[in-house]
Amino acid sequence: MASLIDKAKGFVAEKIANIPKPEASVADVSFKEVTRKAATFNAQVSVDNPYVTPLPVCEVCYTLKSADRVIASGTMADPGSIAAKSVTKLDLPFIVPYDFLLSIMRDIGKDWDIDYELEIGLTIDLPVVGNFTIPLSSKGELKLPTLADIF
Repeated sequence: MASLIDKAKGFVAEKIANIPKPEASVADVSFKEVTRKAATFNAQVSVDNPYVTPLPVCEVCYTLKSADRVIASGTMADPGSIAAKSVTKLDLPFIVPYDFLLSIMRDIGKDWDIDYELEIGLTIDLPVVGNFTIPLSSKGELKLPTLADIF
């Protein structure tokens, strides 16, 4: 009896391991807008849903770093759902206060951009399996707005 249960567990584990899972990638990180207090940047995340039903996104956690310092972090709860059998783009805005930008002026002063590392955890509610988190990361340069962009 124990060997039958072990075989059943192995069979179920193998089938679950071979189920296609949603895939995601960071498509773009760019400047969005500027106010008198902060600059807002936007990350666009593309999520591919292989299932015939829409998948609810539970939350999106993010951390934006520059020079090993956290610039912005947070959680976006319930940003919507991923359309069935298609690629859905999620917009993830994050606000960077100017006082922080001033504190990393050495990096900014060279070429008026910020070298960044963005880490995202996209948690999706999969049928039968439950919550599934897709870890994403992206590195690059964020161009800062010029005075012409502000005025």
